[in-house]
Amino acid sequence: MEELDIAAITKRSIHGIFALVSRTFIVQVITFTANFLLTIYLSPRVFGVYFIVTAIIAFLVYFSDIGLAAALIQKKEEVTEKDLRTTFTIQQSLVGIVVIIALLASPFVAKFYRLNSAGLFLFQSLVVAFFLSSLKTIPSVLLERDLRFEKIVIPEIVETLFFNVTALVLAVKGFGVSSFTWAVLLRGISGVIAIYIISPWKIRFGFSRKEAKKLLSFGIPFQLNSFLALLKDDLMVAYVGKVLPLAQVGYIGFAQKWSLAPLQLIMENIVRITFPSYARLQHDTEHLVKAIEKSLFALTVVIFPVLVGLMTLSSLFINLIPKYQKWEPALLSLVLFTLASAGATISTPLTNALNAIGKIKTSLYLMIMWTILTWVFAPLCIFFFGYNGFAMASVIISLTVCIVIYVAKKSIPFSLKPTIKPTISSLVMVLSIEGLLHILPPTVISLLILILLGGGVYVGMIFLLAKDELLSDIALMKRQFAKEPAI
Repeated sequence: MEELDIAAITKRSIHGIFALVSRTFIVQVITFTANFLLTIYLSPRVFGVYFIVTAIIAFLVYFSDIGLAAALIQKKEEVTEKDLRTTFTIQQSLVGIVVIIALLASPFVAKFYRLNSAGLFLFQSLVVAFFLSSLKTIPSVLLERDLRFEKIVIPEIVETLFFNVTALVLAVKGFGVSSFTWAVLLRGISGVIAIYIISPWKIRFGFSRKEAKKLLSFGIPFQLNSFLALLKDDLMVAYVGKVLPLAQVGYIGFAQKWSLAPLQLIMENIVRITFPSYARLQHDTEHLVKAIEKSLFALTVVIFPVLVGLMTLSSLFINLIPKYQKWEPALLSLVLFTLASAGATISTPLTNALNAIGKIKTSLYLMIMWTILTWVFAPLCIFFFGYNGFAMASVIISLTVCIVIYVAKKSIPFSLKPTIKPTISSLVMVLSIEGLLHILPPTVISLLILILLGGGVYVGMIFLLAKDELLSDIALMKRQFAKEPAI
């Protein structure tokens, strides 16, 4: 594999961000439209079943990799065929064990969560889709390692189309939970075919003890970190599914899904690019710091105003659509989850940077802290405040972003100044919206006016406060796109 210099890393990272964001925008539009229609045709209880089952499958996924994919991406030296074969062999051995256990245990899972035959079939189909997904690991790693992000997103678009079109068509026809069952199977099959067309890799088994030891030295702590994230998030969802009615679990899933939408569109794409990019810059502190600060600025300048708009206008939006008013009980959770997402906008790229420079144990300690706090506060808040307590706990835990900043600064001398101006601009925006929200009548025209007003105020403020930063970044992007892209 070719080694990349600073110029090539910069070029491919910038092109990668535009490729991922622009193409995943298509994905998000499809997903947004499908989710909107699905929440009209499907009941909160059906969403609750899907939310629980997908959380259980996510629990299984963490036992299938041991962090080897991340170890291949983070590896300083060139990746060899031995590395790839060893990773694939270990991973598929683990996947095979997990799949067999999951299928054998599926009747017990259905009984525990009071799932009917459709819910059981959904669980089993997700297990099969999990196996199919594991086959994509090596081709995906090869693309990420080489910063070929413009290709990575193509299988995701294919998967999104198959999943959402299938789920929507079947939901309209009254298939209920089974709408998701057939959708996940088609998504899994289409994704595997697409990734192997784009990044061909001949499946080979092999094992090198020496290479396995090197990869596992990073992979095991990384996967332990991921496993704790599993205990913190997905296992907590499984717990919630047992102690709360399925309809209330559906409200939680609805609120969490919409609050995370801005992060999935913007942050996940940037973080996905910055992990391999930071890893390539780990020996150049000056360029690494610049990359982190630019990432923080880009994330906050885009995500903060979207979160503010979502938090402020969600009640008006829900009440405008008669069939959508069934989700009104989820509004408080939506607002709280959105607040928590603001903290994640800062903490996620910083822990990502720590992982990229090899400080995996540091991020592991942070994850231990978050896991303990989640299992202390979430059950307590649910006990005292009901299903809204789950989102309340998320807000409390998001305050630990201060600890993340302190810990990250000990390893990387970055500055938080780039986040100040987007924060101020977002606060001015919310004040401008709130001023008219209670005056204008609850109509579609009023919603459009408020969106345009808020957007205009934010754009004006950010250009007033951060004109130099924006012009500098625009100039950098123009320079990169003026040349032939090295991709």
